[in-house]
Formats: sequence, structure tokens, C-alpha cells
Amino acid sequence: MTDVPGTTESWLRRWIASHGGVAGTVHTRRGDDMVLAAAVNLPAPVVEAVRVVPKGKGMAGLAFERDAPVSTCNLQTDTTGDVRPGARAVDADAAVAIPVHDAAGDIRGVVGIAYRGGRAMDDRELALLTDQAEAAPSA
Repeated sequence: MTDVPGTTESWLRRWIASHGGVAGTVHTRRGDDMVLAAAVNLPAPVVEAVRVVPKGKGMAGLAFERDAPVSTCNLQTDTTGDVRPGARAVDADAAVAIPVHDAAGDIRGVVGIAYRGGRAMDDRELALLTDQAEAAPSA
């Protein structure tokens, strides 16, 4: 999928702000990898680390592998193994990575959002985030 320069980042900035987030990403599927299409408020080393995410690695790769949102209450203290050590460099706590789909139902990308303050996301909030993430322009 092609993207008019800046469209994906603009969408991501609006989406993050509308949900009270502080950082986020949009990854686009390329075979069995996710390729970074946009990032907001990530430190440069994290941007480099998530430029290409293999299926099953980190939150975005796990969301791709599982075809389900992957969340953590706190990036800084997560012990599930779902959060890669580099994610702790993001100035945030709670986070979720959400797979998004094309018209045929195949995963076309993953959208992520992070929040300040540890918190759990209930099914209602995850459903809202997922519904809106499906509109990401180049995921």
C-alpha cells in the first residue's frame, strides 16, 4: 500500500491524541515482517530497533503472529516476555499493539499506542482502539 508523505504520521498523531496516548507506531506488512511506516515520540534507538519487526518478535510481531491485540500494563516492569528490552526506552508505561486487516481479512499491518501511567485495558477499550486502528492509512 502506498502513502502520501506524512498522511500516516498525521493520522497516527491524531489517533494517539484522541486516546490520550503519548507515543505510537504504524507498521505495514511485508511478507513475514512488519516495516515501520510512522512513529511518534519514540527515541531514535527505538525507531531503529523497530524499523523491521519479524513475525513473533516484540509486541508488533506478536500481534501479527497471534492476530490479536497484545498489551501490557507497564512497559517498564513487564515480565511476560512480550515486551522487548528496548521498548523500556519509550517514555511511557501501558501499551497495546493492534493488528489491522485488509478487505479480505488478512493482516496488513499493526498499529501501536503507548500511555503514561500503568493501567490495564478492558475489552471495551481494546474494541474501540481496534475499530479505529483499522482506519490507519498505510498499515
